[in-house]
Amino acid sequence: MKTLSFSLIACCLSLLTAKAQDRNLSKDYKKIHEELLLIDGHNDVIIESILPGLDIGKRIKSGHTDLPRLKEGSVDVQVFAVWSDDKKWKKNAFKHANDQLDALEKLLQNNPDKIELAKSSADIERIHQAGKIVALIGIEGGNMIEEKIENLDKLYDRGARYLTLTWNYNLPWVTAAAEEVKTKGDKGKGLSEHGRAIIKRMNELGMMVDLSHAGKKTFYDVMEISSKPVLVSHSNAAALTPHYRNLDDQQLAALKKNGGVIGVNFYSEFLDSGYKSRVEKVFKKNHQVDPAKKLSLDKMYAQLTKKQRQQVDAPMEMVLKHIDYLVSKVGIDHVAIGSDFDGINSAPIGLEDVSKFPNLTKALLERGYNKADIAKIMGLNFLRILKENERK
Repeated sequence: MKTLSFSLIACCLSLLTAKAQDRNLSKDYKKIHEELLLIDGHNDVIIESILPGLDIGKRIKSGHTDLPRLKEGSVDVQVFAVWSDDKKWKKNAFKHANDQLDALEKLLQNNPDKIELAKSSADIERIHQAGKIVALIGIEGGNMIEEKIENLDKLYDRGARYLTLTWNYNLPWVTAAAEEVKTKGDKGKGLSEHGRAIIKRMNELGMMVDLSHAGKKTFYDVMEISSKPVLVSHSNAAALTPHYRNLDDQQLAALKKNGGVIGVNFYSEFLDSGYKSRVEKVFKKNHQVDPAKKLSLDKMYAQLTKKQRQQVDAPMEMVLKHIDYLVSKVGIDHVAIGSDFDGINSAPIGLEDVSKFPNLTKALLERGYNKADIAKIMGLNFLRILKENERK
């Protein structure tokens, strides 16, 4: 009986200690999160909310992003993606890019005490110290330069600090990952000579080359010729989730050798191979649809209720697994965050919008990552390659 009593006492003490540690962690993680520099490397709120006329200077009911929620999430630096559908904008894509930049500038002008555009790492430091959100610009889709290097220069002058070479369609000078999967083994043509000239000019300007969405031939062509570290702004590990938008181990090895960085994407389909089947199962169970009418994954998800979506969204554990895997392959200095908020419909449970970023810091601490490593993942790695790309 004495042994049992001592065991019970030890068990109770252990539980009390664990609860105290949990309370300390719950208290500390918020402070730790607020102290680190958080850079989210990819967010599509311009096309989703700002360009359509929503005022994200105030809290809005739709989407993943507005300035109040960015503050709640302690997002210090937000990269605003400028995006256009390659297929829709075969003409006037450069104008469409500038229309989006005009809309972003209007947001900045209307909220000068809350947010400011940075065009350099020095600007980031200055704006951050002033207590404002830092806005950076990334161009998602090389169609928006319309094959003209002078347009690339103009977008750089307006603040663009990376160019995602393509989206889901091939361009005359570069091939896309989404097109590779349609060609039954043909790996694509990669970069043309003009494409190589564009990469060279980006290196000269100090504009990061973003290889999310790029075909594998394009990926390796860039690795061969880029004189600067590259960015993969919003992609994950193909070994965990075999999707063409994710990088395989050979690509990750090349990225590490290049000194580049990969930003973890929060889209459930890129995180979790079981997501698609869960959506289909829940949709078929709850919706009467003509069998002849084949709906896309996104359209099925859009018709789910909030409760049903919670049944199919990826758990945050999948974000952590991708971070763990990427760190194991490329090292702690080469992993960042590229949420893809407002460019995705299904976000992980616990990371439903930009206000939830503290949950990721807490989860990483619980995972055993130390504060210095979390700081690298959450912002310092992105900042490093931005600096390494800047003109000296």
